[in-house]
Amino acid sequence: MTTTDVTRVATYREVTDRNGRVYRVGETDVDIMGRKRKWMVILPWVGMMGISSAEYAFASAEDTLHEAHQWSSNSIYWMMTAWVFCQAAVAFPAGRLRENGKLPARWAMMLGAAGTLLGYLSLAFAPHVALAFLGFGVFSGMGAGMVYATCVNMVGKWYPERRGGKTGFVNGGFAYGSVPFVFIFHGYMDGSNFRWVLVCSGLFLAAMVAVAGFFFRDPPKNWWPSSIDPLNPPDDPRARRSLEKNPPAVKQYSPMEAWRTGRVALMWFCLACTSGVNIFGIAFQVDIGEEAGFAAGIVATAMSLKAIVNGTGRGVIGWLSDLYGRKQCLLYVCAILGLAQFGIIWSAEIKNLPLFLIFSAISGFGGGAIFPMFAALTADYFGENNNATNYGMVYSSKLVSGLGAGMGSLVVAAWGYNGAFSLAGGISLFAGVVALFLHPPGRTKSKQVTPNPRPLGEG
Repeated sequence: MTTTDVTRVATYREVTDRNGRVYRVGETDVDIMGRKRKWMVILPWVGMMGISSAEYAFASAEDTLHEAHQWSSNSIYWMMTAWVFCQAAVAFPAGRLRENGKLPARWAMMLGAAGTLLGYLSLAFAPHVALAFLGFGVFSGMGAGMVYATCVNMVGKWYPERRGGKTGFVNGGFAYGSVPFVFIFHGYMDGSNFRWVLVCSGLFLAAMVAVAGFFFRDPPKNWWPSSIDPLNPPDDPRARRSLEKNPPAVKQYSPMEAWRTGRVALMWFCLACTSGVNIFGIAFQVDIGEEAGFAAGIVATAMSLKAIVNGTGRGVIGWLSDLYGRKQCLLYVCAILGLAQFGIIWSAEIKNLPLFLIFSAISGFGGGAIFPMFAALTADYFGENNNATNYGMVYSSKLVSGLGAGMGSLVVAAWGYNGAFSLAGGISLFAGVVALFLHPPGRTKSKQVTPNPRPLGEG
């Protein structure tokens, strides 16, 4: 069997381990796409930064949008909820289309770029809030969902032997790409300049997504790096430790097979809880800081710090999960995120700015770290071939967690910030308890990964 690339012809062979999992070995990344696979980390990272501001900087634009359009604060929060809902809703069908070849990665990114631009144009020119809901909440959210699903799953396919750190790095772009826009929307944009600020932002961010996506390419099904022997412990100590702590899936699970294991439902619930807490914090971080009497510029700084740590934390926790195991790190993240909510309440009550900044940063770390954990865990449990669809099922939990902004405004109105943040902290801690029951399907806790080679064919 042979495969032809634009630059060379490379041979490959397929081998299988004792569990029946097939590995396609022999082709390098350069054989397949003419460049090193590190570009499938850098480019998805750029693409993720292009969609991050729509979620992470949106709360900073709330006052200006309210003033300029006379939209109510509740309408604006529900607009963000609609964006998150549509972003999550498109993940599963987009993954399905990606894996059956009907939606190439490049086109998914182009559609995402178009949705990004349309969202900012809607916020700038919509004559009625309903049109802003359609343009920003629906089309921009759907476009972001296509970009998110494509970028996160792309890097996992190219780095199957140590995906944690790489997935975390790419996922981090979804947070800290918004940092400059937090300051722009909160400190510079006002009723006199909001239109051109939003249009320029939309054009710039859409271009980032489109240019990055133009160079996307998936590896072949079952591809495994030629430098790593999938049937024996690798020589690379980093890859060896990662595979020991996070062994590959025993087979390539179809979406229905993955669902039947029961792990998808557990992951779905845990991600729904923790990402809901994260979204709630993003939406109300500015408000609780202002109520505590902190200056607007300081609150924007706290939000930016939260976004920076949120993004950086995704890469750090991904790297740590390669060293110490995905599930163990997930448990710590749930606890950190939950306890940080109580820290935010306490620091706001005593009006201690340094503590407020610290707990905001810790909350940002926990809120960001959950996403690469579940993205990598899904591939660890169910394999890479159907990962876009399988992770789409897990990520669809944001259909519920997206209510963290809209429902959060109702809880704040009824219970105040203390009650709302306490509820958020308790939900995250409970998610950690549920995560204790996660375990790779097809393996027992004492079972070691000792592959037994059985060549299937060679070319």
